[in-house]
Amino acid sequence: MREDMDQADDATLVRAALAGEEQAYRALMVRHREAVYCIARAQTGQAEAARDVTQDAFIAAFAALRRYDPARPLRWWLARIALNKGRDWRRRQAVRRFLLRWRDDGEGMGDAADPAPSPESTAMARAELARTVRAIEALPGSLREAIVLHGVEGMPQRDIADLFQVSEKTIETRVYRARKKLAKMLDSKD
Repeated sequence: MREDMDQADDATLVRAALAGEEQAYRALMVRHREAVYCIARAQTGQAEAARDVTQDAFIAAFAALRRYDPARPLRWWLARIALNKGRDWRRRQAVRRFLLRWRDDGEGMGDAADPAPSPESTAMARAELARTVRAIEALPGSLREAIVLHGVEGMPQRDIADLFQVSEKTIETRVYRARKKLAKMLDSKD
């Protein structure tokens, strides 16, 4: 039975999962977890947080599996959920940072925390991958999502446009701007 699950297409696995076959859920997760993790990692910039976001994305996806349209690729549906969970995580982090600044400052709104990286992260940032991840994190959300889905995940611009319900030209522009900003950021960080 396990071999059948590994060979089945996504639509068949979704039907089996909806019919209560636990192995189908497992097969779907194994098949798509790396792609979902990559999106979560790009959204959070942290391995541990990306694992949490990945788990949250699969929990949400499996809870909403009846709403999945089998005429569309499951991978892109999962990508959308992962993006949303990553956005949620980023919003929660922003609130936590605000509350910590508020708590740590006796008068409420003191000086903002120093945005400079710590010496430890500066040392780690010398690796090209770490530099690129930080640059991607610094992009505005719409550009970051477009470049991650297209450049990292290899999703066609047409599918990204469908995912976000915008024109293909809009996604093309976002990818172009993201690449341009990344090139500038990576050149200036030397």
